[in-house]
Amino acid sequence: MRYASNLTFCSENEAEGVCQTNRTIVFISRKIAVCFCTCPFLPTATISPPVVRGRQLITILKASHMFVKRYFEDIEINEVRRSDKRVIAAADIDLHAKESGDYFPHHMDEEWCKTQPFKKRMAHGTLIITVAVGLTADVINEVSMTYGYDKIRFVRPVFIDDAIYVVATIKDKKDHKKPGFGIVTELVECFNQNDELVMVCEHLLLVNKKEN
Repeated sequence: MRYASNLTFCSENEAEGVCQTNRTIVFISRKIAVCFCTCPFLPTATISPPVVRGRQLITILKASHMFVKRYFEDIEINEVRRSDKRVIAAADIDLHAKESGDYFPHHMDEEWCKTQPFKKRMAHGTLIITVAVGLTADVINEVSMTYGYDKIRFVRPVFIDDAIYVVATIKDKKDHKKPGFGIVTELVECFNQNDELVMVCEHLLLVNKKEN
């Protein structure tokens, strides 16, 4: 897919702009283009600033190499993948507070935080698991879907301007009670820029078997 070069870059892997087809917001991240409109957003659409967040997500266009078909039998124990880094900004915490309704002072009140042992605002745990899971979503397995999350633990706080990344390891495989499917357990470990563990959980995936 081809995009215009006149984009406003948020980080090494992210950019935002406005689709010139009907002046609607486009977000490009990790080879995913998201158009917040009813515009078909052709790959050749011109994109330019200003940067504005959009409304309802309507269209997602993905590069073809992001799609794979890995059946239950194809996945092996101890497979490991590592994500890119993502900086947690104050704006991320503010937006998550608004969306979740969690305005606890630990996240929002800088002056109050200065009176506490941790001294500064920390990100919501639910924000960190959301971002961590999103960091692993760079490949789409067409024969797999999320079944749930287990054993979620927030080991250390994440502060404003911390950069987090994820190491995901296949930990377990077992048959599912529904014929033709298996459960794959992926250990998701989230680290900060100092390589300190900040969050860990188990991601359960329901995966088609080849016989299905």
